[in-house]
Amino acid sequence: MAFSAKTPRSLIKSDLPSPIHRKLRKHKFLYFSNRRKTHQISSTQPQQQLSFLNTNSLNSSDPNSHLHLLCINGKLQEALNYLDSMQELQIPLDEDTAIGMVRHCEWKRAFEEGSKVYCYVSNSSNSLSLRLGNAFLSMFVRFGKLGDAWYVFGKMLERDVFSWNVLISGYAKKGFFDEALCLYHRMLWVGFKPDVYTFPCVLRTCGAVPNLERGKEVHVHVIRFGFEADVDVINALITMYVKCGDLPKARLLFDKMARRDRISWNAIISGYFENGEYLEGIRLFFKMREHWFDPDLMTMTSVISACESLGNERLGREIHGYVIVTGMSADVSVCNSLIQMYFSLGCWETAEKVFDRMEWRDVVSWTAMISGYENNVLPDKALDTYRMMELHGFVPDEITLASVLSACAYLGKLDMGIKLHELAKRTGFISYIIVANTLVDMYSKCKCIDKALEVFHSIPDKDVISWTAIILGLRLNNRCFEALIFFRQMKVSLKPNSVTLVSVLSVCARIGGLMCGKEIHAYALRTGMALDGFLPNALLDMYVRCGRMGPAWNQFNSQKKDVSAWNILLTGYAQRGQGKLAVEFFNRMIKSNVSPDEITFIPLLCACSKSEMVTEGLKYFNSMELKYGVTPNLKHYACVVDLLGCAGQLEEAYEFIQEMPIKPDAAIWGALLNACRIHRQVELGEFAAQRIFESDRRSVGYYVLLCNLYANSGKWDEVAKVRKMMKDNGLVIDPGCSWVEVKGKIHAFLSGDDFHPQINEINALLEGIYEKMRVAGLGGPKCDSMDGVEISKAEIFCGHSERLAVAFGLINTVPGTPIWVTKNLYMCQSCHSTIKFISKIVRREISVRDTEEFHHFKDGICSCGDVEILGKALTNTTSERN
Repeated sequence: MAFSAKTPRSLIKSDLPSPIHRKLRKHKFLYFSNRRKTHQISSTQPQQQLSFLNTNSLNSSDPNSHLHLLCINGKLQEALNYLDSMQELQIPLDEDTAIGMVRHCEWKRAFEEGSKVYCYVSNSSNSLSLRLGNAFLSMFVRFGKLGDAWYVFGKMLERDVFSWNVLISGYAKKGFFDEALCLYHRMLWVGFKPDVYTFPCVLRTCGAVPNLERGKEVHVHVIRFGFEADVDVINALITMYVKCGDLPKARLLFDKMARRDRISWNAIISGYFENGEYLEGIRLFFKMREHWFDPDLMTMTSVISACESLGNERLGREIHGYVIVTGMSADVSVCNSLIQMYFSLGCWETAEKVFDRMEWRDVVSWTAMISGYENNVLPDKALDTYRMMELHGFVPDEITLASVLSACAYLGKLDMGIKLHELAKRTGFISYIIVANTLVDMYSKCKCIDKALEVFHSIPDKDVISWTAIILGLRLNNRCFEALIFFRQMKVSLKPNSVTLVSVLSVCARIGGLMCGKEIHAYALRTGMALDGFLPNALLDMYVRCGRMGPAWNQFNSQKKDVSAWNILLTGYAQRGQGKLAVEFFNRMIKSNVSPDEITFIPLLCACSKSEMVTEGLKYFNSMELKYGVTPNLKHYACVVDLLGCAGQLEEAYEFIQEMPIKPDAAIWGALLNACRIHRQVELGEFAAQRIFESDRRSVGYYVLLCNLYANSGKWDEVAKVRKMMKDNGLVIDPGCSWVEVKGKIHAFLSGDDFHPQINEINALLEGIYEKMRVAGLGGPKCDSMDGVEISKAEIFCGHSERLAVAFGLINTVPGTPIWVTKNLYMCQSCHSTIKFISKIVRREISVRDTEEFHHFKDGICSCGDVEILGKALTNTTSERN
């Protein structure tokens, strides 16, 4: 039974409209006869000689033979010219010659020429014979022109199983799986019996969807039509079942096979690997060898990838040895898999040896090396390898560019990143979303957030990674409000994943957005992501940095207590200067059989420093390697310098630096500079600053510390010099900014902000408070007891933005409501005194988190004990006067 080609057109998707059908009217009509093998185009002058058409013709009396010979000799263009001449003279073209030309066009991948032949033939008749139709079907499917193939299929007078097989496979290869299955069922409906070539294609389609129910239905057809013993069909069934995740059924089929080939073994082995059953797949690999089947390249690449997934270095090296013995180490795909495996196992030196021994490399080989270095935190080697790749004349692909851009982001290599961006534009790789996403990340980490936004907005179809990259980039560039806006925009069209939520939680933690963080916590619970990856620890970190230790403890008790979770809570105690509680918590951690890592000792030492627990801090530092097996790094040495320096032991801190077994970096000298700032030791501070600027002239924080040192000592000429140095280097101090959350909405206040809608109310409230301070004998924000040094320093390095935030909170919340403020700079003495007074007269708890610690004000008392703000300054002033 035949059916109209128009009927399935509503069910079958085609690609772009065929250019062939628009060309049909440009050619004169040829006339095809209906006789097989003697099919000819009728001519009014059959006896006309053709010698004038081609003087080299071997047989001018038989143009079809000559045309056939031209195709055999690979002279396709001459054959088409000859066909043009035959058309002009209305010389008949037989079917065999036409089929030969079509097959030659298919073999040569000559789409335009094949289309021209189709136009000649199509104009001669409204229908096609079986043989010629199948030839055109095969050609158009090979070219991926499904619209043309479907048009040919509809013009065929009769069809056979080959016709259906070709069309089904064409749709399957182009990814139109539902349409391919629809064609298969139509084939059965019109009465055609599938053959040994039909089932593998249809089963691959079921596996690709994947659709287990349809696959089982086709399995029934296999049995019904008697192909259950055919090896190729059973192999296809095994592949279908493993793709659909039904390993037991696939294994049952495999075990029942009377005869197996290498494809059978590869199908079941790769099936176990794809479904995460790596050990069973490895066992089958060895069993394959026991049955005297030699693995091929496909087997070995999948086995090597399985070793990578298992993280089994010993097994990986054994497989590598087998590859060398069998001679497969000369194959580039096997070597590429070995390189990826060794990098994944952290054996990058061995990966280098494999790469160096390769006789021939492709772009995948270079990309494997570059991405391997990048994943192993060796960005310098990644960039060096990319430069070598360019010297060897290899053009990078999108994966290469993404890996190199990641290395540039890690190293802050903006210049090279810009060049790669230009290369991506020239080569068209900018259209790949992986490249665009990595560009957003690179520009963000290189502090070019506007450029990152430009790339982000140019991405036509943004995915979750695109949104996550720009949200994190905005967070890194201190544009937290925009990050939250982007997150809300993202949720309109896409579902965020756990990585996105982690990025947004870091934004909430940065600005003290507790209610926003709670919303994300609730969203994670609703969507089942609350336990995914680092999200539990991100929630814990958010609560800790927002100053809510109670909810933080609840989160800690409800999640997996890994070393990172303990470290986060330990950091919370350190930020509050609660050294004794930090030590108790650390001891509890040890009793819980959780081994501390190198990060653990950083907050522990910081807590000891803030609480002036010098003896305890030194004890923990000295026990790191001996008792806990953790080798101190530069950060730990910086913590010890801070521990000694903040306690006033500056000489001991300097001697400690001199005796360090490793070269001190800028952070260590920065810790000493900070101690000199606290204790007003200008000479030693200047020495530390010199050491800092020898290696780091771009970090603003060190200039601020030096300015503070000079300002504390009243050396305003030196402050001006440092600020000029900053200006010459293109460095700018962030303006003071404070955030306060009121009724679930976050409000930001910049220093000197006169544009807030409630600024008049805020200023009036503050003036009233200042008046009360003067009446109480405290003198207001700029009392006579404060010298010009402190006033000027506060104006430059504080900005007093927290006062605006606190006043806004007082105005817009009911009495008794605690106020929580987060600030990007340190709190000056004036603001500290003012907020202490406010907490007393309004009887409210007020918390301010500055860059150094939490200040909890209650009844006119601060949790810091005024040690940092007042105590040390007074002590030094007294000692200087004495």
